[in-house]
Amino acid sequence: MMNEEVKAYDPSNYSYAKASDYGYKDYKALKMAWKILKYILLAFSIFMIYFAVIIIAIQSFNSTDSTTEFASFTFQNYAKMFGKGSLNDSILNTFKTSIIATLVATVIGTFIAVGAYYLPPKIKNRLLLLNNIPLLNADIVTGISLMLIFSLFLTINKKFFGFWTITIAHIYFILPYIFLSVHPKMKEIDPNMLDASLDLGVKPFRSVLKVIIPAIKGGIFSGMVLAFTISFEDFVVGYYTKGNGYNTLSIWIYASIGRKSLYPGVYAFSTMVTAVMILAVVLFNVYKKFNLDVKIKKVFMNLRKKREAKLYEQK
Repeated sequence: MMNEEVKAYDPSNYSYAKASDYGYKDYKALKMAWKILKYILLAFSIFMIYFAVIIIAIQSFNSTDSTTEFASFTFQNYAKMFGKGSLNDSILNTFKTSIIATLVATVIGTFIAVGAYYLPPKIKNRLLLLNNIPLLNADIVTGISLMLIFSLFLTINKKFFGFWTITIAHIYFILPYIFLSVHPKMKEIDPNMLDASLDLGVKPFRSVLKVIIPAIKGGIFSGMVLAFTISFEDFVVGYYTKGNGYNTLSIWIYASIGRKSLYPGVYAFSTMVTAVMILAVVLFNVYKKFNLDVKIKKVFMNLRKKREAKLYEQK
C-alpha cells in the first residue's frame, strides 16, 4: 500500500513555494539605484569643491582679463604675476604676517598644551572650555572686539594699527588650533616620561625640550600647518585690525572686486599656491608610505660609519 502511494506521487502536480510567499522582497533594483546615486553624489560633491579651483586655474591661462570668455591660451599671466606693486606688497604682508603669527602661536600653544596636561582635572577642563570659546565665536565678533581693544592704543601710538595689530590678532585666533592639535598628543605619551627625566637630573625646561617635544612633534607640525593655512586665508579678522595702508592678499582681492576685471596675476598666483599645496601633500604621503625617513636615516648612518672608518684608518 505504501509503495502504491509513493508511485502515485507526481511532483508536477504541486507548485513550488516562492520567497515572496514568505514575505521576502527583492531589493536588488533599489540597491543598484542607491549605488549609482552614491557615486553621482560623490562626483557632484568633488566637482562643487574643486569647481572654483578649476575655474581659477583655467582663467590663469586666459589671455584676456574677461571672466566670461576664453580668448587664447597663454603663460603671460604667470610671467607678469608679480608685476603689480600693490599686489606684491599684499602677498609679502600675507606671508610675513602668517609666518610670524604661526611661529609665535606654535611656541606659545605648545607650552600651554604641555602645561595644561599636568594640571588638575578641574582646572584642565576649565582651560579647555576657555580654549573652545574663540573657536565657536564668530569671526566678525572677534575682529570687531580686537579692533575696539586696539583702538585704545591709538592715543599712545597712531601708527599702532597695521602689522602689529593684524599679527597679534592672527596669533589670538590661531592659538586655539595649536592647543587642540598638541593636547591630544600628550595623552598618547607615557605620563611618567617627564618625571623620569627629572629624576635623572635634567632640568624641567630642558626635559620639556628634549623629552616631551620630540614625542609630540607630529601634533605640533599638524597644528602649525593648520594654523598657517587659517592665517593665510583669513579676511574678516584682518579686515578689522589691519589699519590704513596695510593689506593682505585676501583684503587686496576684496578691494578689487568692484572693478570690471581682476588683475590676471591673482589667478596665476592662486593657481601656483594650490599646485604647491597639492605637491606638498603628495610628497608627504609618498614620504610616509615608503618610510623615506627611515631610509634617509640609514643613508646618513652609513655615511657617518664610512667617515669614522676613514678617520680610524688615518690614525
